[in-house]
Amino acid sequence: MTEADYSFGNPEEGRPGPDNRSDYRLTATARVVLELESKAPDASGSERARDLACRLRDISARGMSLFSREPLSIGALLPAQVSLGQRSESFTLMVEVVWCRPSQSQFLVGCQVLDSAGTAYVEWVEAVAQALAAE
Repeated sequence: MTEADYSFGNPEEGRPGPDNRSDYRLTATARVVLELESKAPDASGSERARDLACRLRDISARGMSLFSREPLSIGALLPAQVSLGQRSESFTLMVEVVWCRPSQSQFLVGCQVLDSAGTAYVEWVEAVAQALAAE
């Protein structure tokens, strides 16, 4: 990660109500792909999944907010691939949808990053901590 990939704080754009998170947030150039439906064999025998690419609004060690083309169910547990800035690898995370509300022609979604086996949770927390230290 480079300092150019992040900025401290959070723009007011897209924030219709108060922000209740206790962690500092970073805005980031990033992409999130949520797996909405798990891979299941289709008629041809190949595996298909339904993914949703989202634009990240901000991140913290324990969560993120993002812009989605469609509403997401509160309480949904979703596998996520998060690609931050110039980093070559993405983070494989498990997120829980905490809130979802309309924002212009899309939806603003708040997700909590969960400490789950087989994910890059520790690496995520370390990457966010490094980005905060660079500020």
